[in-house]
Amino acid sequence: MAERTLRGARLGGQSFEDERGIEFAARQQVGYRCSQGHAFEITMSDEAEVPAVWECPRCGLEAENVSGVTREEKVEKPQRTHWDMLLERRSEKELQAILDERLALLRGGEIGPAHLHRASARKKKPARA
Repeated sequence: MAERTLRGARLGGQSFEDERGIEFAARQQVGYRCSQGHAFEITMSDEAEVPAVWECPRCGLEAENVSGVTREEKVEKPQRTHWDMLLERRSEKELQAILDERLALLRGGEIGPAHLHRASARKKKPARA
C-alpha cells in the first residue's frame, strides 16, 4: 500500500514540506558598481562579513561596494633575495674569506668538476724518456 502512495511523484525532485513554521535567516542586499558602470546587488546573510570588492557578473572586472566598505590595504614585506638571507647568517668579511678559500681549492684542482682538471693533470706529468 505504501508503494502506491508515492507512485507518480518525482522522488527527490519535489519536497512535500511547506514553509509554515520556517524562519528564514536575516538577509541584506549589498550593492556593487564596476568601472564600466554596471550596478548589481548580492544577497548576503546579515551575519556575513561584507567584502569590499566583488566580481562583476557582466564584464568580470572588480566591482566596489557602494555602501562605503573599503578594501584593507595589505602591508607587503619587501621580497627577500638569496643575498639578503645569506647576509642574515654571515658577514661580508666571512663570505669573502670563504670565497677566497674555495677559489684556492678550485684553482689547486682539489675541488670542482673533473673535466676541468684532466688537462692540467696531463700537463704536469713528467715526460717519459
